[in-house]
Amino acid sequence: MLKVSHLSKSYGDLKAVDDLSFEVQDGEIYGLLGVNGAGKTTTFRMIVGLLQPDCGEVLLNDKKIDYSMASQIGFLTEERSLFTKMTVEEQVYYFARLKGMKKKEISIELDQWLTRLEIQEYKNKRIKELSKGNQQKIQFICALIHHPKLLLLDEPFTGLDPFNVTVLMSILKELAREGTMIIFSSHRMEHVEVFCDRLLILVEGKNILSGTLKSIKEDFQKKKIYLSGKVSFKQLKSIEGVESIEKKGNEYVLEVASSKVVKEVFHIVKQSEVLDKFMVEDASLNDIFVSKVGELKHE
Repeated sequence: MLKVSHLSKSYGDLKAVDDLSFEVQDGEIYGLLGVNGAGKTTTFRMIVGLLQPDCGEVLLNDKKIDYSMASQIGFLTEERSLFTKMTVEEQVYYFARLKGMKKKEISIELDQWLTRLEIQEYKNKRIKELSKGNQQKIQFICALIHHPKLLLLDEPFTGLDPFNVTVLMSILKELAREGTMIIFSSHRMEHVEVFCDRLLILVEGKNILSGTLKSIKEDFQKKKIYLSGKVSFKQLKSIEGVESIEKKGNEYVLEVASSKVVKEVFHIVKQSEVLDKFMVEDASLNDIFVSKVGELKHE
């Protein structure tokens, strides 16, 4: 288990991370979300020991993380951290040796990963000759070739097409089933929504929302209603709690404040001459994220 307790970090007058605490269990994929500058990268760097917190601590299986635990941790940074003049083989060997792997072991693992990611023909190519997407695959291999217990991924799908995103997601789910703890950061809410067991939203270094995706959606009262048919929208607009009505093609989309408002809307539309569609949908993670961040910025 990873335990982050009361972490804080400032750069001069800027409080990058403010009293942050969370836990990640073995085999869990944990989402760390936030806008640019929210403190995600600073948090990652404190977890792996690249930055020292002003206060607080990070424990991996009840031990403070230091250099002796490097072989247990993998870190894929948001920035490209590859040596572009090295070949793929040289690059992976370099990072794997830093993690304590033996040459023979590296060779076997490297060939397996290159084959799985369908880039075996690039083994002797220089990094600078690869596309951005294939460079990202090499960073991915470097981060996990040593089978870390804890894997941190800062925007891991940058530069990848949807097919390769799906491939990497499948691999990460497989690692989680084997017991790897994964902390995952992304701006793409749809990735987080299908991928993470639990998540935390950071704003200005503070935890403003955390929990399972299911519990977060249940606690967030707003809903969307999709309607089509002969409906009195004048009546619907008059209902307190109907926040917006938008026409999309042949249907209307209503944003409402709560489940109670959904019932009031249904009470009206069921009396319509024709009702072709009435569908209720929970707010998406993207809707929740935008709403929560917006609320704080306007306080």
